[in-house]
Amino acid sequence: MRLDSFISDLLYRYDCVTIPELGAFVTNKVSAKIHSSTNSFYPPKKVLTFNEQIKNNDGLLANYLAEVEKIPYEVAAHKIERQVKEIKSFLTQGEVIVLQHIGELKLNSEGRILFEPSQHVNYLTDAFGLAQFTSADIKREVYKAEVEAIEKVIPIAVSTEKRRSRSYLKYAAIAVLGLAVAGAVYTHQYVNNIEEHNVAAQEQAHEQVDKKVQEATFVISNPLPVATLTLNKQSGNYHIVAGAFRVEENSDKKVQQLIEAGFKARKIGVNKYGLHEVVYGSYSDRIEALNTLRSIRATHNKEAWLLVKQLD
Repeated sequence: MRLDSFISDLLYRYDCVTIPELGAFVTNKVSAKIHSSTNSFYPPKKVLTFNEQIKNNDGLLANYLAEVEKIPYEVAAHKIERQVKEIKSFLTQGEVIVLQHIGELKLNSEGRILFEPSQHVNYLTDAFGLAQFTSADIKREVYKAEVEAIEKVIPIAVSTEKRRSRSYLKYAAIAVLGLAVAGAVYTHQYVNNIEEHNVAAQEQAHEQVDKKVQEATFVISNPLPVATLTLNKQSGNYHIVAGAFRVEENSDKKVQQLIEAGFKARKIGVNKYGLHEVVYGSYSDRIEALNTLRSIRATHNKEAWLLVKQLD
């Protein structure tokens, strides 16, 4: 099993992918650039670096491996641990580890890991289809100088009679200018009409939706007694797992214990192994989830882990 394909997949979606006990690949967005001397244009991209200090397992790589290969999380974590040991062994022997589409890893004289990123892959999905290209130099000043030189050699003389005979050109130019102004005014009015039409259509659509919602609310709530509910719905794809239980009653007790401890605990359903999963909470932001996970591991539960999953 090779980890590079799984790491490469995750780098398209995340800014940091950690390999437990080895380090983390971190991406930073770089804007598009123009090289003035060569007239080369470079699209925006993600610059890939390696941070040897980030080694803690955040569950991202193991969870993705378990999901792709349809294996338990613990088995996936063990596979990653075994692969990391092999990589470290090869590095200490002076070999260069080549990760396809990612880069190369090797040790320096001080025993630290050096990383040389690959230049063939751009992990910024917003720049998909954009490539480096070089434009020909535009020589406006050269052509201007040539025209000025020709005018000095061949002076242009215009007689009075010719100016009179071509007086109609002045009126034609005025007419063309008038048409251009009229066209610009008409175009502006046309664009405004389109925008007004779009706004009116959106308002009409919102009114129809509101009307349907009111009708549906009336039909549903009319035959039923009025009830007031206070809902605290959590959302997000990052879940800090407290445990999984075969007996649902035990999962309910765990949720109650965590709520009494101050957590926004809940059950997120039954996994593919038939276990009822209980989480401390769910988060939309990955960084917030990781920070909370570290705090929970340090103060409450060392076995807590991060589950990345989109709930129905």
